[in-house]
Amino acid sequence: MRITISGKNIEITSGLKDAVNEKLGKLEKYFTQETEMIVTLSVEKGRQKIEVTIPVRGSVIRAEQESDDMYISIDLVQEIIERQMRKYKTKLVNRYRNSGHFQQSYIDMEVTDPDEIKIVRTKRFAIKPMDPEEACVQMELSGHTFFVFRNSETDEVNVVYKRKGDTYGLIEPEC
Repeated sequence: MRITISGKNIEITSGLKDAVNEKLGKLEKYFTQETEMIVTLSVEKGRQKIEVTIPVRGSVIRAEQESDDMYISIDLVQEIIERQMRKYKTKLVNRYRNSGHFQQSYIDMEVTDPDEIKIVRTKRFAIKPMDPEEACVQMELSGHTFFVFRNSETDEVNVVYKRKGDTYGLIEPEC
C-alpha cells in the first residue's frame, strides 16, 4: 500500500511521518500493494486533524479525526478505518468489482458483525413542495439534523442538512 502524506498549516516532521506509516501501515493487511492511501494532516484553530482517503474501485473509504494532539488523532483514525472495514467487509467482498483492492487473507477471514445495520422504524409522510430555505426552517423546527423535501423550483426530492459552524448543506439528485 502506498501512503501519500501532505499537510495544511503544519510541517510534516519525520516523527509524524513515522507515526502515520507505523499506525496506518497496519491497514496493509486489508489492501493490496497497489492501493493508495491519501493522508492529510492539518491544524485548524489549534485542533490537530487527520483525514484519510482510500480510493478503491467503485467507492471510497474515508475517515477523519481531530483532537488536541496529532498522535492521538492518528490512533483514532486508524481505529475508525478498522471498524469500517469490519463493518462493511461483507458488502465490499460481495461486490466482485471492488474485491481487487483487498488482500485475499482479508477476504477469506471470518467476521462477526456486531454493528449489523437493522432498520427498526419506518416513517412515512407527505413531502410538501418548498424552497430550500423553507426546508431549513422546517428542519430547525423539527429539531433534526436533516430534512427531506420536494424542491418547488426543480420538483425533485432534496435533502437539507446541518453542517458544522451552523451552516447548511443541500443534497440534490444528479440526473
